[in-house]
Amino acid sequence: MLRGLAVLLLATLTACAPLPAGQGRGALWQPSPNFDQRRPNFVILHQTTNDNAAKALATLTDPQRKVSAHYLIGRDGALMQLVDEASRAWHAGESWWGGSTDLNSASIGIELDNTGEEEFAEAQIVALLALLDNLRTRYPIPAANFLAHGDIAPGRKVDPSRLFPWQRLAAHGFGLWCEAPPPIPPAGFDTMLGLQALGYDIAAPAAARAAFRRHFAASDNDAALAPAEQALLHCLLQKKVARE
Repeated sequence: MLRGLAVLLLATLTACAPLPAGQGRGALWQPSPNFDQRRPNFVILHQTTNDNAAKALATLTDPQRKVSAHYLIGRDGALMQLVDEASRAWHAGESWWGGSTDLNSASIGIELDNTGEEEFAEAQIVALLALLDNLRTRYPIPAANFLAHGDIAPGRKVDPSRLFPWQRLAAHGFGLWCEAPPPIPPAGFDTMLGLQALGYDIAAPAAARAAFRRHFAASDNDAALAPAEQALLHCLLQKKVARE
């Protein structure tokens, strides 16, 4: 009898307890055990545009700058974690990929210390591959969802630069890649719809084409896709479908 009253009293007190600050104004807090923390479904790669990791770290930890990432990797391969993976870092900003408009909430952000005009250091790429492999053991992130900041914000961001070794990452299962020459696409293949199907925001067609080339053709050219580039796009779409 006493135990039953204690349980009832506890339930009543729990129901009357306030919600955590800032949430559910006017509601009563009745906690459920049926939840878990967010599970990232994308990895977004960035470059810092700095000439040393200390400057990048200062920016990424400055409360006034309001920018962060989960990880920062120096040129020497030093790996720093800045934000818990279960938390939402501020790295993607205004973004769009495959209809998703809030990539911050669904991704792990990784900053690579690089000016944007230099090759990415070998020690840095080795550390990145090790980190990505570790992430893959904990999260079922599809190969197609390892992306560049420039992919999700074409026209606004251009990082990592065309010098980033996407082919090498794809060889380890992080991203899509097609070996040249890919087969000719079918007649009537629409390149803009193809870019959109791959994930790009095509509201600004030239920016979408430049972002695609930067990732898959090591070029910043924003002209209409040539036949060989159309074939590449078609090949990538087939690979994406095959891995879904």
